[in-house]
Amino acid sequence: MTLWTMIIKMGDGFGKTCAIFFLTLLFSLPLGMIVTLLSKSKIKIVAKITRFVISILRGTPLMLQLIAVTYGPYYLFHISVSREKLIPVVIAFSINYAAYFAEIYRSGIESMPVGQYEAAAVLGYSKTQTFIKIILPQVIRRILPSITNEIVTLVKDTSLAFTVSYQEMFTVGKQIANSQTSFVPFIVAGVFYYVFNAVVSFVMSKVEKSMGYYKM
Repeated sequence: MTLWTMIIKMGDGFGKTCAIFFLTLLFSLPLGMIVTLLSKSKIKIVAKITRFVISILRGTPLMLQLIAVTYGPYYLFHISVSREKLIPVVIAFSINYAAYFAEIYRSGIESMPVGQYEAAAVLGYSKTQTFIKIILPQVIRRILPSITNEIVTLVKDTSLAFTVSYQEMFTVGKQIANSQTSFVPFIVAGVFYYVFNAVVSFVMSKVEKSMGYYKM
């Protein structure tokens, strides 16, 4: 197999890698905020349960969670495994990353000075207005570096989808490497991941600079 043919085949897998990446961000970023608000709920039982779930998701391997979401319904309820593996893969990734994003959001919110809330109250802002218009923009600016780190990690973690036989880029590369008895596919995969991460880092750096207005 020529190098070009190898790149084309892995390029098809790269499209599926991108699908995991973008769909995970689409669902996990807002879900993380919801989880954060639940963990800070004044209803103690809700807050405790949410924090317990977060601890489980952060304390167990993503690989195990992928297997549980993909094959768990079959073993527990005898429901057939989904033919479209992208669905359970995105569900597992989104839930896992939502837990990490939730902790990042929480740390950002709790780092805000109490004076910000008091000043907003004096100006007549409601709690919702204070959070959306004053607190949230500053929180986003503060947590962007941590969010960027998680997003970079996500690019690499997409390779874990091979554990449930989803044909993303790493899985395709592994299959080619086995059939050709060659290490070259892994090098090609490494280049794909590196370039992808370089683009992500560049975009996130631009986002950080665009929010320089909120820097304190």
